[in-house]
Amino acid sequence: MIRALTFATICMSTAAAGAPPGQTVPVTAPQVVASATAEPDYGIAIRDTPALPPDFSHLPYANPNAPKGGSISLGFLGTFDSLNPFNLLSGSTSQGLRGNVYQTLLMRSYDEPYTLYGLIADRVETDAARDFVTFHINPLARFSDHTPITAEDVLFTFNLLKTKGRPPQRFAYGLIKAVTILDPHTIRFDLTGINDREMPLTLGLMPVLSAKATDVARFPEASLKPMLGSGPYKIAKVDPGKELVLQRDPDYWGKDLPINRGLYNFDTLHLIYYRDADTMFEAFQAGLLDYREEVDPTHWTSGYHFPAMRDGRMFHEAVNIGGPKGLEGFVFNTRHPMFQDVRVREALSFLFDFEWVNKILFDGLYTRTDSFYAGSPLASTGHPASAGELTLLHQLGAQVRPDFLDGSWRPPVSDGSGRDRALAHKAYDLLKAAGYEIQNGVLAKGGQPLRFEIMVTNTSQQRLALFFAQSMQRLGVDARVRQVDEVQYQRRRQNFDFDMMLGSWISSASPGAEQRGRWSSASASSNGSFNLAGVRSPVIDHLIDDMLAAKTDAQFQTVVRAYDRVLLSGFYVVPLYHRAQMWIGASSRLAHPREWPKFGQPEFEATLDNWWIRQKPGTVAGSQFPKLKKP
Repeated sequence: MIRALTFATICMSTAAAGAPPGQTVPVTAPQVVASATAEPDYGIAIRDTPALPPDFSHLPYANPNAPKGGSISLGFLGTFDSLNPFNLLSGSTSQGLRGNVYQTLLMRSYDEPYTLYGLIADRVETDAARDFVTFHINPLARFSDHTPITAEDVLFTFNLLKTKGRPPQRFAYGLIKAVTILDPHTIRFDLTGINDREMPLTLGLMPVLSAKATDVARFPEASLKPMLGSGPYKIAKVDPGKELVLQRDPDYWGKDLPINRGLYNFDTLHLIYYRDADTMFEAFQAGLLDYREEVDPTHWTSGYHFPAMRDGRMFHEAVNIGGPKGLEGFVFNTRHPMFQDVRVREALSFLFDFEWVNKILFDGLYTRTDSFYAGSPLASTGHPASAGELTLLHQLGAQVRPDFLDGSWRPPVSDGSGRDRALAHKAYDLLKAAGYEIQNGVLAKGGQPLRFEIMVTNTSQQRLALFFAQSMQRLGVDARVRQVDEVQYQRRRQNFDFDMMLGSWISSASPGAEQRGRWSSASASSNGSFNLAGVRSPVIDHLIDDMLAAKTDAQFQTVVRAYDRVLLSGFYVVPLYHRAQMWIGASSRLAHPREWPKFGQPEFEATLDNWWIRQKPGTVAGSQFPKLKKP
C-alpha cells in the first residue's frame, strides 16, 4: 500500500494567499510520487508506530459491551459564561464540550505516550521527515445537523483558529507553509522546514467546525449560543453559570467506529457548577452528584463515612496514576521587577515548609514534587546529566548549577516545625546577596520593601497561601493573600495581572508543542498563554525546538531531562506536592472498566466517557463493581 505522497509540484495555498476562513481557491491536481513512510495510515505516533493493530476493535480502557442509557450528574467548581472552548476566553467556558460536542480529526489513545487514531479523518499520511501531513475525511462524517464534514470545513477551522483561536494554536498554525484541498474529503498541510515531528499530531487534534454555521465575527466573544458540533452529544439545556445538560445524539455518525466503542454510554450528562467546594461536597454526600474526584486529604481520611457510603449506595477507591505527575506550585510573575532576580525566587522557595504542611494539613498523604516530570523516566532529579545532555547544554550556553547537573538538587527539607531557622538563614543569605536588608522589621532594597500579593480563588488555595505568606512575613517580606472569584481569577490570569499565584503544569508522557504556550519567549507576552512566569529564555526556546525534532526515544529523553534541569534551576515556581494515587468516590449504580489508561487521568475524561450505568452484577462483560473500602 502506498501510504504517503511526495508532491513534485507546488500547489497554491489558501492560507498563504490570505483567503478568509472558509473560502478556497482552485487548485490544480498535483503530480505525485510515492514514498515510504513509517506511519500506518490508520493512526500516527509521535516517534514510533501505533501500538494497536489496524483492525483494533476498541481502546484498551473501554468496555465494548458497556450498556447505553441513564443519566449522570457531575459537579464542577466555579461558573461559566461561554460555550466556546476554542477562543481566547476559553478559560470561562463550560466543561464537557470537547470530545462530547466538538470532535477532532484524530483521537488520542491514553494507553500510549502520544498516539492518535482515526476519528473525523479515517486516514492520515505523512513522510519520514514529516514535511507534510494529509488527512482523509471519513465520508460518513457529519455535523449534528446531518450536513457532511468536508475538507473545506477543516480549512475554515484552521484559518479561524490561526487568526482568532488561543495563542498556542495561533503560534503552531502560523508555522504551516501551505494548505491545499486535494478533493472534497482530502486536505494536505505543507510542513516543510518546520522540523517538528509533533506538528502532524497537533493538526490531528484540531477540532472541525462548520464553515456554513459558525459566526466568524462573534467567534472571539464569550457566548452562550452553541456552535454546531459533530460529537456524540448535543447541548440540550443551558442554565448560565449553573448547569449544562448534554443529551446523547442517537444519530451520531461515529457511534460504530472502533475508537468510540464502549465510550459515551450515558444518555444524559448534567454538568452542575458550584461556587463553593464545601457545598459541592455536601451535594455529593446527599446523592445529588454521582461522582467526585477528592483532592482534600482531610475529606479523604475522615469524610467518606456518611450514610450513603456506609449502606453501599456509594463507593470510593484509590487508583494509581500513570505517567508523569506534573508540577503544581506558587509561580513568580517575573514580568514584575521584584521577581527578576533568581536569588530572590530561590530564597523565597526556602520559606515554604512542605514537611509541616504535609503533616498538619494533609495527614502525610503527599509527596514533594521535585521535577516537572516527577514519577517518570523524563525527570532529571536523581539522574546525573548524560554526555548528550552536557553537550547540548554547553552548545546552548546554558548556565545550570552543578547540583542540577549531577541530579542531587532537591527542594528544601525542613525540620517540620513550621519555623525552621536554618532554612530561614539560607533564605536571608540569598536575599542579602540580592541586595536586601531587614530594616525596622521590613525586608527592603534601596528603601523599597519586598511587597507582593498572592492571588487565590478558593478556600483551599487561601489556606495554603496564608501559611506561605506567614512564613515569608517572619523574614520581613510583605506578602499578602487576596481571594477573588473565579471569573476575576481567570481574567487576571489571562492578562498576567498578578504577582504570585498557584499554577499547575500537567505533564504527558510525551511533552511537546504545548511547551511553547507554557515557557517559550513568544508566549510570555501573549495574553491567555500558560507562560504564567513570563519566562523569556533562548535556551528554553531551543530546547523546545529540539524536543519537537527528536526522532528517537533516547534523543527525546536527553532533551527533556536537559529542559527539566533548566526550568528547575530558574526557580520560576515553588514546587508543591503530588499524590501517587487518585481518590475517587461514586454512586454504586456506576461501573467502570477493569483497565485504566496507562497515561493520563485514571477516569479517562472529566465526563467519565468510559463508565456506564451498571446492571445486575455479572451481566456486563469487563465490568467492575467495587465494594466499600476504607481510605
